[in-house]
Amino acid sequence: MGQALFTAQAGGTDPSARPLKGFKGASVMEIAERYRTDAYRAVYTTEFTDVIFVLRAFQKKSKSGITTPRSEIELIRQRFNDAKRIWQEVEK
Repeated sequence: MGQALFTAQAGGTDPSARPLKGFKGASVMEIAERYRTDAYRAVYTTEFTDVIFVLRAFQKKSKSGITTPRSEIELIRQRFNDAKRIWQEVEK
């Protein structure tokens, strides 16, 4: 995950990153990694010039396959909106 985030900071897209479903375009990206028998996710946005915001990192415990749980999507959406607000304040 660290390498994928570093690549995003440098302006690229790591092969392990993909757009998160439910968000327009490629502004919100998801990195999925496995470690031993566990699955982990990190979600970030490159929507804003010269900065990335990591919106959420978590251990996936869902029993419903690879789908990101609805509660996580809602939290990510809230944090994305918070990041937008912060960015607008900084740009003033």
